[in-house]
Amino acid sequence: MPNIYTPKEMLAKLVSFNTVSSHSNLELIAFVEDYLSSHGVTSHKVPDETGEKAALFATVGPSVDGGIVLSAHTDVVPVEGQNWSSDPFTAREEDGRLYGRGTADMKGFAATVLAKVPDFLAASLSKPVHIALSYDEEVGCFGAPPMIKSMLTNGPQPAAVIVGEPTNMKVVTGHKGIAVLKTQVHGHPVHSSQLHRGVSAISAAVKLISWLDDRTAENKAKADPECPFEPPYTTLHCGTIQGGKAHNITAQSCEFMTDIRLLPGENIHDWIKAYQDFAKTHVLPDMQAISKDCKIDIDVLATVPGLSEERDGTAEELVRRLTGDNGHHVVVYATEGGQFQEHGLSTVVCGPGSIDQAHQPDEFIELAELDRCTVFLDDLCGKVLR
Repeated sequence: MPNIYTPKEMLAKLVSFNTVSSHSNLELIAFVEDYLSSHGVTSHKVPDETGEKAALFATVGPSVDGGIVLSAHTDVVPVEGQNWSSDPFTAREEDGRLYGRGTADMKGFAATVLAKVPDFLAASLSKPVHIALSYDEEVGCFGAPPMIKSMLTNGPQPAAVIVGEPTNMKVVTGHKGIAVLKTQVHGHPVHSSQLHRGVSAISAAVKLISWLDDRTAENKAKADPECPFEPPYTTLHCGTIQGGKAHNITAQSCEFMTDIRLLPGENIHDWIKAYQDFAKTHVLPDMQAISKDCKIDIDVLATVPGLSEERDGTAEELVRRLTGDNGHHVVVYATEGGQFQEHGLSTVVCGPGSIDQAHQPDEFIELAELDRCTVFLDDLCGKVLR
């Protein structure tokens, strides 16, 4: 017997799975597999290297080129240290809102899409709907690339992608990219009274962090005033730092984390190389002149491409037609949209809920937003794919 859910019921079910990025998402994926199977829809899992997580994609409708991908991530951010009024993993309805971790970011979109599967099947579509659910978006967008590759290798080629991050159903056509770096500086410890014989890892780290700050200042000074992003330039930022053992010992080690938020169209690898070159040619030689054991290790933990605005893009034209939104919207946070675009797929970001609620205690989505998304999906089937 096919399982039937309203979008609100489906969202409550998805919220009940604790899919914080540090946890497995396999219970949620198994539920979705069973749900789709009850409607005769075959899904495909793309596991990660550990086997503890998986992405999933499925095609609803005819297996022909030209369909639309509806994409969401299944992971959510942690709740520790946040003051919630109720259990974050039990959906609570109050005053026209549904509260729970992931309601806005972004299980609301996934729930609405999944709840509409029976209607997709009944619509006699001429082009398919592709459902794509990833993992580990919140920690670096690691789950989408292998899923996208598998989709394009093993299935029909879609015409457009809608990434359903919370935009209040407005059409977002661009976002910044991001790189996350970990820098470990290894100095040479001596008593601080003999400073000339030592190498302070903290002092070396300061030079590297100052380089980051200087680049941000340069970018700000030459920013295009017509750039739609806020801020309208690439930023390089040190977020955490640890180092040193005592006030009277030159620090043997120092570690800090950096993120680079770059404008779409810029090459993240150019920024990373410039940083690596500065460390190698302007900081490390002075360190190794005192001790050859000194070194600087720079690890690239994640890179996510920006979403570039497309000229006459298929996805933009389609979603503007269905939503009636003709405004110009870009965002500074990253999504999986740029990864789909890197694979040659026309992509926009558009989904229910507000980004203002994402990652917050008592995260919620307005039930009216689920209704708006439902109407959008009905129009997608009735006006585009039928």
